[in-house]
Amino acid sequence: MFMEWYRFDRLEEVVGHSLTLRQANVSVSRKGVVRGIHFADIPVGQAKYVTATHGAVLDFVIDIRVGSPTFGQWDSVLLDDVDRRSIYIAEGLGHAFVALTEGATVSYLVSDSFKAEREHGISPLDADIGLVFPPEAGLALLSPKDVEAPTLAEAAASGLLPTWEDARAFYASLASDAGKA
Repeated sequence: MFMEWYRFDRLEEVVGHSLTLRQANVSVSRKGVVRGIHFADIPVGQAKYVTATHGAVLDFVIDIRVGSPTFGQWDSVLLDDVDRRSIYIAEGLGHAFVALTEGATVSYLVSDSFKAEREHGISPLDADIGLVFPPEAGLALLSPKDVEAPTLAEAAASGLLPTWEDARAFYASLASDAGKA
């Protein structure tokens, strides 16, 4: 099997700017493990290009940008080793997934290196967000960090979340930089 799972030029055509790669991550999860909802401060943030290289996960993208017309809404996509989809998650959006199979292996290409002081989480079990985990995932297994994460409302009230205005300004700067290349 050979698979081309990332092409900088094709992604740039779709999102309007290049994805500068600073780090690559791999996680392996047991069935039912939920990772996220995670995000990084913007600017710089951490855009992600994600795929499942083994097994299957249901991947979630959550709009956590205060003031966005879709604030608090989410979408999901099945990432697996059959259809071989990938997903791009822009800076300022929340990201989570639930492993649907044993040994689900997820690979991430990210636009900035991990900086603990700029990384945050929101509870993936927040009823106001209402992520729907499929029955085949089994019980939701969370890390202590994700169990202790605030709700979306708590994160917004504490000023932890990015704003729609800041996110749009940052995206514009990326597109502007792409035009200079």
